[in-house]
Amino acid sequence: MTEVLIVDGAAVERLLEVEPLLSALEEAFRKLSAGRASVPPRVAARTPHGLLGAMPGYVEDAGLASKLVSVFPGNDGGGRPSHQGLIVLFDERTGTPLAVMDGIRITALRTAAATAVATRHLARDDASVLAILGAGVQGRAHLETVPRVRALREVRVASRTPAHARALAREAPSLLAGSAVDGSSPEVVACKTFEEAVRGADIVCACTDAHHPVIEFEWLAPGAHVNSVGGSAGRELDAATVYRGRLFVEWRGAVTSAPPAGAGELQGLDPDTAVELGELLAGRRSGRGSDREITVYKSTGHAVEDVAAARLVYEHALSAGLGTTVSI
Repeated sequence: MTEVLIVDGAAVERLLEVEPLLSALEEAFRKLSAGRASVPPRVAARTPHGLLGAMPGYVEDAGLASKLVSVFPGNDGGGRPSHQGLIVLFDERTGTPLAVMDGIRITALRTAAATAVATRHLARDDASVLAILGAGVQGRAHLETVPRVRALREVRVASRTPAHARALAREAPSLLAGSAVDGSSPEVVACKTFEEAVRGADIVCACTDAHHPVIEFEWLAPGAHVNSVGGSAGRELDAATVYRGRLFVEWRGAVTSAPPAGAGELQGLDPDTAVELGELLAGRRSGRGSDREITVYKSTGHAVEDVAAARLVYEHALSAGLGTTVSI
């Protein structure tokens, strides 16, 4: 029999901290781009209402894990998360299962933390106005992570449902209180439209399930940095933003693989135009070229992020004595 640690959602919430996660993700991205990770493109079984995806991955000296994640967009209206899942962590030397943990919080925070990594290395140093498009789980998670990498004076929130934007704007000060890089309290504004939020913003985070663009290139200020984490089948970015911005991705498969592994907006692009975050972090490819250049980070989500986060949760759970051990 094998002893496996079960870590529930409440424990994951306590154990997964942003700053250690940022460092772990940077290291995971470096290893991914250096060929020190093994991650096949995700596969998915589709139903009339959503999909079940499998995301296995190995990162050298970090771990071996697999996530089963269900994506059911219609859940948002019923009070249940659109993204649900479980992550199983294995011993990378023996293949022995070590832990099973709730994947909801890990998926939310690792996605937003990867955005923060991209923003840390791509946004202008003086970027101070943040626009959050989407007021759901990812909009909230991005308020926990992005303010840690730039000193902000203003945060704008917009949603296709204005009441949701107002609700997140009311919650934002409590989220920002623990995440602002300089301890400041930026002004938080609920905007009526995506365009209103984007115009004049230095950092734009698209966190929607939109199937049509929520960002148009003409709205972007010179030197803006754009993050897009929406579903791989959707198109949060218009074509001009993709083609005229400097493009960064977690992996080049975001361009070469069809959704759900790749990004819908990036299909047909020359793969060499996309810079992997790991290449940027290792100094093998350059980042922002000028204060007026538009930089774009398109995320599809990647299993190395789950591996890095799951390893942190597991190690912290052992140290804190959290979780329940079962024999299977």
